[in-house]
Formats: sequence, structure tokens, C-alpha cells
Amino acid sequence: MNEITAKSILNKTKRRDPWFLDDYTVNPYSGCSFNCLYCYIRGSKYGIHMERKLGVKTNAPQLLEQALRRRADKGEYGIIVLSSATDPYLQLEKETGLTRKLLKVILKYRFPVHLITKSDLILRDRDLIEQIDRKAILPKDLPGLKRGTILTFSFSTIDEHVGSIFEPGAVSPIVRLNTLKTLSDQGYLTGVSMMPLLPWISDTAESMEAMFAAFKQHGAHYCFPADLALYGEEPANSKPLMLRAIEKHYPQYLNKYRQYFTNGTELPAYYRKAFYKKVEDLGAQYGLRNRIQL
Repeated sequence: MNEITAKSILNKTKRRDPWFLDDYTVNPYSGCSFNCLYCYIRGSKYGIHMERKLGVKTNAPQLLEQALRRRADKGEYGIIVLSSATDPYLQLEKETGLTRKLLKVILKYRFPVHLITKSDLILRDRDLIEQIDRKAILPKDLPGLKRGTILTFSFSTIDEHVGSIFEPGAVSPIVRLNTLKTLSDQGYLTGVSMMPLLPWISDTAESMEAMFAAFKQHGAHYCFPADLALYGEEPANSKPLMLRAIEKHYPQYLNKYRQYFTNGTELPAYYRKAFYKKVEDLGAQYGLRNRIQL
């Protein structure tokens, strides 16, 4: 683990993403111990090499304090996403408490927050999440948004075995589902990021129907999906990692993965069109909107 002295911590987005509603992003860590093989960071244009040691931005609370004070003084309130490039609740968060410190600063300046995670450690911070939910100053151009916190859980599968292969360091899918239900039952705005689903493994009709049914049962209000994209040629990039895992665990699909990804990063247009039509139909069937805010 590297201790990093960051130059800045609050990033202003060029435009608010319709899925994540990000006006600002904050990443207290660099790298990720969840080690998801498909992670878009691996080998993508974002250029973070996941094989490097984890980095902890030790001065993040002080930087965020300065940045939010300036923004608040100007009335530049907006939704802060934790995190855009790595999970805010990595295992080492239990030791550092860095995300919790940032939430205290966010609460102090009354900014709304969108937490995206694969971890149940988010439950530790319910006291701060509850206060932010009540006290945050919401963006005026999102009149339909009534909550100061948005809590999104990330899934590529709900199958424990599949998860152990492709997300070896992450909290198990069943624990994530139970955490989603706990927070939904407590009245929070909760949902799911299905990013990405895995071709012929977790994006089959049977698998997707089971996922939508489980998300509805566990209290999700929204569900936004994405198909798989793979990047890079170096051994630690997502494309080689995924192809090796497919060869080892799902050799019957190896030729299909090679066909689509050896010379490209995305699935073909016809595949993606069918995929998004299926998730649109399932969303309607289970009453799960495909946006946090419509």
C-alpha cells in the first residue's frame, strides 16, 4: 500500500452522466483490491494499472474540505460520486476510515452523494448517510430528486461461483444483495449497476431474469446495465485476463470471446442491440427503471 499526497481530490465533470448523476467525482484510493478481471480501468484510456500497489490519498479529507468550502461559498452544489475509478469501500477502508472521513466533510458542506460499491462496509456509515440524506442541498435542475444520498450496488452476476472467478477479491453477490435489502428496507434510494454482464455467462435470458427478480425482491428502485468491453494487450489488462479465465473455466465460449474481442474492444452492434432490448423488457416486467431519475 502506497501513501499518496494528492494535489487535488474533487473532480468537476464536464457534464452530468444520465446514469450516475455525477456533478463531481472523488476517488480516495487508487488501484483496487477487488481485482475484478473485467474492470474497464485495466488497459483502457483511463490508464490506471491495477497491478500496481494500492494507493491511499492520505490528505484527501483536507483537500476535500478546501474544495467544498469554495464550492459551497459560490453555491455550486452538485452530486458527488464516490467513486468513479475504484470502490470507496475496499478492504483497507476498515483500517484507514478514509471514505468515512470524506463523508463527514461532505455532510459538513451539505453536498448530496452517490455511493457506488460492491461492499457491505457501507453499512458502517449509515449514521452519516442518514444525515446527508436529510440535509444535503439538492441540484435545482433535478426537481424530481428528493434524496441527498443515492446508494448503488455493482453486480456482474448473482451467481456465487461466477463471482468467485471474475470478482475474486470482492464481497460475495449474496452479501451485496442482503446489504441492498437492508438499506432499501430502511427507506434509502437504492439500486443496481449491472456493469458489465458477461456474454453467454451472466447475460443469458435465464441469468438476467434471475438477476432482475432478485434485485426487485431485495428492494432496488433502479437498475442500469451495460455490456462487456475489454481493453489492452498487456498481461494485467482486462482483455488478456478475461480470455485466460474464459479458457480455463468456460472453454466452450473461448472461440466466441476471441472472435469478438481479439481485434476489438466491444461486442458487435447486433449483439448489443439485442442485449439492451432484453434489459429494457425485463426492467418493464419487474418495475425497475433504467435510470436513477427519469
